[in-house]
Amino acid sequence: MSLPPDPSTARLAGPWAHHDVSANGIRLHVAELGEGPLVLLLHGFPEFWWAWRGQLTALAEAGYRAVAVDLRGYGDSDKPPRGYDGWTLAGDVAGLVKALGEQRAHLVGHAWGGMLAWTLSALHPRLVNSITVLGGAHPLALRRAIWLGLTRPLRRTARAQARSARHLFAAQLPRLPETRLTRNAASQVEALLRGWSGPDWRQTSDFAEVARTHRTAMLIPGVAHSAMEYYRWSVRSQFRSDGRHFAEAVDRRATVPVLQVHGRLDPCFLPATAARSSPWTGPRSQRVELPGVGHFPHHESPDRVNDLLVRFLTRVTA
Repeated sequence: MSLPPDPSTARLAGPWAHHDVSANGIRLHVAELGEGPLVLLLHGFPEFWWAWRGQLTALAEAGYRAVAVDLRGYGDSDKPPRGYDGWTLAGDVAGLVKALGEQRAHLVGHAWGGMLAWTLSALHPRLVNSITVLGGAHPLALRRAIWLGLTRPLRRTARAQARSARHLFAAQLPRLPETRLTRNAASQVEALLRGWSGPDWRQTSDFAEVARTHRTAMLIPGVAHSAMEYYRWSVRSQFRSDGRHFAEAVDRRATVPVLQVHGRLDPCFLPATAARSSPWTGPRSQRVELPGVGHFPHHESPDRVNDLLVRFLTRVTA
């Protein structure tokens, strides 16, 4: 039996520099490239910082300080037993912005990372210059779509979003989700990447590399459990006071521009659910749907995403 990979294996080589940052009481690993205004890249599930490799180089070339972080519990960042709630995760990112020596940052997030960017803009608005969300929705837009689908199943789009979020409910079981994620060299990670993406990208060598790299990262001790803890809090908190307080705290319109980039074929966060995020977008916001693209626009259509992102950042910083 082979040994699990060491966390340091997440520090993949490239033109970027790796270093550790202390924020909110934990150690976060980041990869950094470029100089200029700070753009903080927040990955989703089942990813880690390397998912942003294409955006790191594009942003640096465009004159930005691009920083991709391993969120709490992922990659080579700390994996404490607690702290996978929205409040603490937002505190991690807020602390990271300050620890990087910046007063504000442009936030770019995929799925979970996108919801975290929206959360930070509500809880720590003075730290945020803009928000870009790929393949995601505002936390309350997703919550309302899922519960509407569960309580009013005759509404077709709501029912579809509730069905698409079944992995959230499957994660509530003890231990079994982690076992499934890591079984057969984390083959479920590749299955999720394949099932949630558009058909064109699945046939490429890039997909094979992404799947192989993310499978290895999921096998790092503690990552699978930490990833499931995100989902466990998101569901269980709905029945507790902390969930109600969190919903009240994030139920405020962003004061900064928001760029939403969504794949029309996304089967995880449905385009209709992403569109329902509009009540929480700020001034000069924009939403773009990419044909033929699924849940991972930054992987599936990196050139288009990079162009949209740089144009957006140029416009909001002008």
